[in-house]
Amino acid sequence: MAAALLLIGPMRSEARDYGHAGQTFPVIEPDLLSTIEARLRGAEASGELARMNEVFAKRVEQRVRRPKPVEGVTPARTARSWDYDPSIAIERDIRDQKGNLIAAAGHRVNPLDFVAIKQDLVFVDGDDAAQLAWAISRYTDLKAKIIFVNGSPIEQMTAKQRRFYFDQEGRLTGTFGIEHTPAVVSQNGRTMRVSEIVVKSGRPG
Repeated sequence: MAAALLLIGPMRSEARDYGHAGQTFPVIEPDLLSTIEARLRGAEASGELARMNEVFAKRVEQRVRRPKPVEGVTPARTARSWDYDPSIAIERDIRDQKGNLIAAAGHRVNPLDFVAIKQDLVFVDGDDAAQLAWAISRYTDLKAKIIFVNGSPIEQMTAKQRRFYFDQEGRLTGTFGIEHTPAVVSQNGRTMRVSEIVVKSGRPG
């Protein structure tokens, strides 16, 4: 048997092409970053990119000059007042660097025990001429901050030569529960007194 194997010689291992198990396709999807870069270069060359930047800049400027109005706030038809308690509950123990307990979890802390609010907060619709005139005639810059819920504080600052603010996203009116303007928030001891006041509408036509 051994002689026979020697005569036959070593067996050859051959690689054979058995064809394709399924249909194949060439990879034709271009690199995403290369595509984006090519489009940006094309837009820059054609001037489209500059036009897009100009449009974007104008939109930003418009939003700064006239922010989005606070939703759900309308002119006051009935006067009402209430107190807002700014106290907060401590969620966990607060300790100093030496481990001494400063405030225990569950303890309520009132910021008005430590600070005094010297200026009132006066909320108005900046597009309502009567509301704006009412606020300006009663409050100086030192006495109050006049805060718009609608309108353009920048335009009115130029026209009235005094500072105005805007309640971005309705955060302040939402905190105090204000639904109508004009509204005034002022410190009343350990609470903040909130008053909605009725004035005759005077929107310019």
